[in-house]
Amino acid sequence: MNGTARAGTVWELVGQTPLMELTSLSKLTGCRIYGKAEFCNPGGSVKDRAAKGIIRDAEQRGLLVPHSDPPYTIVEGTAGNTGIGLATLAAERGYKVILTMPDDQASEKYAMLKALGAELDLGPACPFANPNHFYHRARAIAEATPRAYWANQFENPANGDFHYETTGAEIWEQTGGRIDVFTCAAGTSGTMSGVSRYLKEKNPNVRVVLADPYGSGMYCQVRTGKIENEGRSVTEGIGIMRLTTNFKAARIDDAMRVHDQDMIDMLYHLARHDGLVVGTSAALNAMAAYRLGLELRGSGAVIATILCDHGTRYQSRVLNEDWLREKELLPRPLAPVQ
Repeated sequence: MNGTARAGTVWELVGQTPLMELTSLSKLTGCRIYGKAEFCNPGGSVKDRAAKGIIRDAEQRGLLVPHSDPPYTIVEGTAGNTGIGLATLAAERGYKVILTMPDDQASEKYAMLKALGAELDLGPACPFANPNHFYHRARAIAEATPRAYWANQFENPANGDFHYETTGAEIWEQTGGRIDVFTCAAGTSGTMSGVSRYLKEKNPNVRVVLADPYGSGMYCQVRTGKIENEGRSVTEGIGIMRLTTNFKAARIDDAMRVHDQDMIDMLYHLARHDGLVVGTSAALNAMAAYRLGLELRGSGAVIATILCDHGTRYQSRVLNEDWLREKELLPRPLAPVQ
């Protein structure tokens, strides 16, 4: 159940990431719990796949032309990782990148984007209905910029379709078709859309469970058909309060909420027991997989999730004891198995 190492360019090396067994969680649950190591992508996250799918689709439709003079510009609103994926691939393909972002994300993301040559347009975090939301600012900039293409990751089906073609197919192959449960969080919902559709087509009995942070409305959408939320979360890039094109295409059986404290507990558990330092969304996904493993305790069920990015992308926050103490999120041991 390992990915295949390959040689190639940055563009060619997006995808085919390893499927890593989270051995401590497997031992605690009596299931086989795996995480797709998306931090192995060239830009360091699962969003490299969305970026490649969106750019490839735009090129095929003649909306972007690589290495043209003057260069085309890719514009996008992002919490960071999609922007990093776009900037990584754009550097190789000769595009300019303009990114609108909320100004409350981890500083490591801004530093990486500047190193990649992206132009940043930062603004206060605000509700989607506000015209200053980063999504709306990106659209406006694209409309006002010559030779610009708005990636529109939330509504662009090329996002989910690329995950269908690659991520879903890889998980199926890497588990030998024996996967029983898939779980992950949703931001744009591209990963959930593509993977759930692929796995359900291969085996309708694969259970798909959304992992949702507090502050997001998708848990209630799946459970009750209404977008409602409560609380808030320090996680970045996941959770949403509207139905996107990609989410509508997803095939989801159930949903669970994961509290920030449980996410942090899992983040430090994986670091100390599996030697794996992951980001907040990856830790949330792993906690959901662990809970599902407890539900299926001792069954040997195969459970897979997405390890979206590495924890070093958030080290000024989740690896900072002062920040954790300020947020009242100091890590605890995982609750003992009953």
